[in-house]
Amino acid sequence: MNLQQKESAVAELVGKLRGANALYLTDFTGLTVKRLTDLRARIRREGAEYLVVKNTLAERALEGIALPDISEFFRGPTGLVIATNDPVAPARVLAEFARDNLDRPAVKAGIVERRAVTGADVMRIASLPPREGLLAQLAGALEAPLAQLAGALEAKLIELSGLVDALRTQREAAAGGA
Repeated sequence: MNLQQKESAVAELVGKLRGANALYLTDFTGLTVKRLTDLRARIRREGAEYLVVKNTLAERALEGIALPDISEFFRGPTGLVIATNDPVAPARVLAEFARDNLDRPAVKAGIVERRAVTGADVMRIASLPPREGLLAQLAGALEAPLAQLAGALEAKLIELSGLVDALRTQREAAAGGA
């Protein structure tokens, strides 16, 4: 690879990393080409990308971006998972794939929402419910107090209506008796 090709590869990687909200570093040692191709396909289905690049080029690409320094993890064979949408889905794919393939690829570290995370953190991220599930939980948490408030206000309106009816009946009885 000549200098111009390296610069082009770094520039392309910088573009992908700038648009990413998650980056996971993996060690793919022990995976066959067939298994690695399968992993790439699974990650692609989740809207992410799996790349194998030279460590020096990846480090150079990360230098040009305001991201945490994870250069210490660029040792040995390194694959990059770049997620532009949901950071949970590709982490889940990595966890499931590793479970089925003798813990390969091993997750070294990552960056999620511009914060450095460890390999163990990535596995915890993988156990999170999907984005839609989290949004549903949030909606439920917000809806319950509002429903209670609406019920309390409705009860007070019914009570006020009953008091007004009682007052009207009392005044009608007083006016009819006088």
